[in-house]
Amino acid sequence: MSKTAFIFPGQGAQKPGMGKDFYENSQAAAGIFNRASRLLNIDMKALCFEENNLLDQTEYTQAALVTTCLAMTAVLEEKGLKPDVTAGLSLGEYCAIAVSKGMSEDDAIRAVRQRGILMQTAVPDGKGAMAAVLGMNADQIKAVLAEIEGVSIANYNCPGQIVITGWKERVECASAALKEAGAKRVLPLHVSGPFHSPLLKEAGRKLAAVLEPIELHSLQVPYVTNVTAGYVDDVREIKPLLEKQVTSSVRWQQSMENMIKDGVEVFVEVGPGKTLGGFMRKIKRDAKVYNVETWRDADKVVGELC
Repeated sequence: MSKTAFIFPGQGAQKPGMGKDFYENSQAAAGIFNRASRLLNIDMKALCFEENNLLDQTEYTQAALVTTCLAMTAVLEEKGLKPDVTAGLSLGEYCAIAVSKGMSEDDAIRAVRQRGILMQTAVPDGKGAMAAVLGMNADQIKAVLAEIEGVSIANYNCPGQIVITGWKERVECASAALKEAGAKRVLPLHVSGPFHSPLLKEAGRKLAAVLEPIELHSLQVPYVTNVTAGYVDDVREIKPLLEKQVTSSVRWQQSMENMIKDGVEVFVEVGPGKTLGGFMRKIKRDAKVYNVETWRDADKVVGELC
């Protein structure tokens, strides 16, 4: 029997207006936005729905995106569409855990607010960087990085796209070396820090203290973790994995490949943008991928899958 996965995007997918039509059409979705505003003392409607200069700041982005994706998911579930497994890219893993019922929505929102602050302040502005390497495989990239200290792989997104992270000057040096070694392109990413880098070890340690008092619950469906690309079904693994995730590589390609091997045939990308669908086309071209970004998308997906 085929399985359906809900997959959630990471930082970078956010955009003004996200989730507004869900707020206007669903009490369940509106309730999540309103609760997030009260929990964080932030006007989440203004942050997510209006043009502003805060949405792209990590300390605000993470809570805004998780709130939006959870509100969209509440609508899908209200309409009768539920996942057999979940996964999320980096930040999106908190959505995956909450949707799998391992953590409450409120705790997920509170946790990512603190995670965003910790990640934004872990390395001084302008000192860290990330870049997307196109047209090289992991072994080729690792061979180049072995000669450059302070740079590592942040994301295994899909075949032909791997992200590197580290000190800005070292990333620039690595970018030049990778181009010389045969990369088609190396594109600097517009991010505020060297995410998924050992440079964020202290942020991970502080995040562990944030997560420590959070009550976890038995998972109603399994989720796949970025750290190992494997299934998690024991809640005792969740907090250590989330701490490690801050400094570890995001094994997205491997996660999707493992889900496909396990019989997942339908992937529903819940959230703004179509980044994960784009990755999936390079991982398994004939996989069935749906994107839920608007209220109309939700109606269409539910109509086809339920």
